[in-house]
Amino acid sequence: MRFWPRSLLGQVLLSVAAALLVAQAISAHLLFRASEDRREQRMVGSLAVQLIAAANGSQDQRPGPRSGRRMRVEVSPVLRALPGDRTEPRLTVALAKVLREEGLAEAQEVRVISRPALGDPRILQRLANGRPVGQGAALTGARVMLASVPRPDGTWLTARALSPPRERAAMRGLLVQTAVLFAVLLLAMWLILRRITGPLAALTKRVETFARTQSTDGQLAPEGPEDVRRLIEAQGRMEARIAGMIDEKDVMLGAIGHDLKTPLAALRVRIESVEDDAERGRMAAGIEDITRTLDDILSLARVGRATEPPERTELAALAASVVEEFEDMGDPVELAEGPRVVARVHVTWAKRALRNLVSNAVRYGGDAAVEVLRDGSEAVLRVTDNGPGIPAEHLSDMTEPFTRGEASRNRETGGAGLGLTLARAIAEAHGGRLVLANRPEGGLSAELRFPA
Repeated sequence: MRFWPRSLLGQVLLSVAAALLVAQAISAHLLFRASEDRREQRMVGSLAVQLIAAANGSQDQRPGPRSGRRMRVEVSPVLRALPGDRTEPRLTVALAKVLREEGLAEAQEVRVISRPALGDPRILQRLANGRPVGQGAALTGARVMLASVPRPDGTWLTARALSPPRERAAMRGLLVQTAVLFAVLLLAMWLILRRITGPLAALTKRVETFARTQSTDGQLAPEGPEDVRRLIEAQGRMEARIAGMIDEKDVMLGAIGHDLKTPLAALRVRIESVEDDAERGRMAAGIEDITRTLDDILSLARVGRATEPPERTELAALAASVVEEFEDMGDPVELAEGPRVVARVHVTWAKRALRNLVSNAVRYGGDAAVEVLRDGSEAVLRVTDNGPGIPAEHLSDMTEPFTRGEASRNRETGGAGLGLTLARAIAEAHGGRLVLANRPEGGLSAELRFPA
């Protein structure tokens, strides 16, 4: 399960919320600790007052319950432990310090315990006599603190104090404060970040569109903070410059194609005067090889500059038309049965890419099998053969221009090495990819993968 958002807006808001939560948690801990310290100080003060008053003015009291105004202080020969008793080391240290400062010699042996208020015999006796305890405070779940110090005659003087209730109002106030801070701060951050991320999201879509079409139509108007506005303006200037360079490249390539093909055509006519048939055939084949290589270079340069948008195409029908071309030439190419798969492609370019893959399979593998399938969100045109495949260390290099598995540039053994490069460029122009892999049973698998 993904908790970390991908967008800049989500990441910043989550980071701010987490930081605020940590800060409020620390604040709550400090507030709780201060509240506990105040409770302890009140209990220590109450117990110390009772013990000091009893020790200074009642040294001659006999063991047993006391009456009158000192009902909470008792003298007993031994300290009786009950099942619910719990030692209180923090209160013991704090009370001993106060008693020593007040000159009570027996403070070194002070003992402080706590027990459930409704489990203390003195409180139960007082309730049975109809006398209030703790100014009418609720005793259910409350605890009473018992502080004992020894007397010179070997008995123990014990004082009691109800534990004050925790300051829940402060904690509720902190929770309300946290909720208000979350609401105000996150809303403010959302408004600020939307002003930044909105133009950035539009710029991202614009860059994706320009990468696909290389068209300057639909450029963004600068908006948002100054930094973002400058970024959008710079992107617009860069698009204009890139589009101008691409246009210049197309004009230059068109001129090169015209200037080269015209003398090649004239040369093709002139070689007809060569009397040696074999020599004339070799010369004609050389001219044809140059012409095809030139066509491949010009096609590769024009990929991605389509003037028309891609159209929804049934890939099985597209593959069938390409396979039929090879069957008409007597090549061993077959089309496997498969599901109906539709993708948005430029039909002419997609056919060119598939034709290049089939031609390579026939040339190097002796045969070709074409298959149309769907793999997740991708439409796949797969071409397989039973040839020797490609060494694994060379697979990644085979789509580079003028790279071939066979070293010569002879058209009969492989051509100029632009077929796979052109197929890859066509796939990437559609937002897809070309995947080459050696088959476990032998041969090569070449896949054109388009977004389905």
